[in-house]
Amino acid sequence: MISEKLIATHQDLFDIDANLNRLVKKIELLNYINPLNIEMEKKQFFASKYNYDPNFKYPKIKFNGYKLHRLFYSQRLERIEDDDIRQLYEDIIYEYSGLIECIETINQGRKFYYNSLKSFGTPTEKDIENAKFILRFDDGDFDEDLLPMYNAEDAKAYFHDFSKRYDFNYKIKLSTNISAAAMVLNNVQTLVLRKNHKFSKNQLKVLANHEIGVHLVTTFNSLNQPLKIFSNGLPNNVETQEGLAVFSEYKSGCLTITRLKELSYRVIAVDSLIKGYTFPDTFDLLHNQYKLNKNKAFSITQRVHRGGGFTKDHLYLSGLIKVYNHAKADKDLDVLLTGKVSLEYMDTIYKLQKLGLANTSKYFTDAYLSNEEANKNLDFILNSLK
Repeated sequence: MISEKLIATHQDLFDIDANLNRLVKKIELLNYINPLNIEMEKKQFFASKYNYDPNFKYPKIKFNGYKLHRLFYSQRLERIEDDDIRQLYEDIIYEYSGLIECIETINQGRKFYYNSLKSFGTPTEKDIENAKFILRFDDGDFDEDLLPMYNAEDAKAYFHDFSKRYDFNYKIKLSTNISAAAMVLNNVQTLVLRKNHKFSKNQLKVLANHEIGVHLVTTFNSLNQPLKIFSNGLPNNVETQEGLAVFSEYKSGCLTITRLKELSYRVIAVDSLIKGYTFPDTFDLLHNQYKLNKNKAFSITQRVHRGGGFTKDHLYLSGLIKVYNHAKADKDLDVLLTGKVSLEYMDTIYKLQKLGLANTSKYFTDAYLSNEEANKNLDFILNSLK
């Protein structure tokens, strides 16, 4: 618990932090970007012999964007005395404002795409070279663990069992309206599973280490912080958080070359947006040129084209490379698990901890403590990436 004296000393900071927390509660991007009619549009796309541009429907927006922008920018940041902390909050306001613009322009074509670029960027030449390098490798020998044979109820039981190693409580919900096989809703501490998805044994392990071992660990660590920005997210936290999550798959021994290639296809698909590819064009690139099966090709294309062009998916691979190199250099991982934080703000987090305004991690990803990652091919690939 934080002392009354410390709160009084930094009252302006806590007031601003609480104001931002109230405002940001309304803008969980993942609540809005997942289409409501994926399965229906998928059927139509396949029936059209891959020539139809899906017409996705999205949830209605439940806030007034203009009002929110105005309230974000009305915060009196000059009252925060420390330059680094004030700069962090300034960056955060720009970040949240960008997310509002993303949500407001979902399904507005290039308008949304440009807002997505502002918030999540696009792959660099180096990212594309890394992706193409990974795609040269064979998937490896056939493994029974990769056969999809478990339903969402089986997955639920598996995750409940896996979670016993962490003493936090969260909800598991099934949904037909998500693009991924599973995802965490941070603000309601819920793991959402795709209802009609068939999971393989390996995928269950991947998702447990990714979603529970990192995304829920950082969710619950953030709730243990005096400042709400740890929960709501620092700028560019997606790249670091997804990097940590895939690194957890690697450390727990369930990251496969197939999975690495999936992250690489996402980079290629995001890059196709900047080239002006339509939905059928990106699908054709993945299915016909890269020989990806039609369901996987559709899934990656849908993730990237939803909203009008969502560029977030290229960050998984670049995030993994950054976290892998960070850990290889024997640098601190605890600080990256303190909440929805990013590598770029490590020094500011250390400063907050020194001032008593931030805590170290209450929960630590247990995969990072294990040494199950005995895969020479994977090590060779990860060490070769630029």
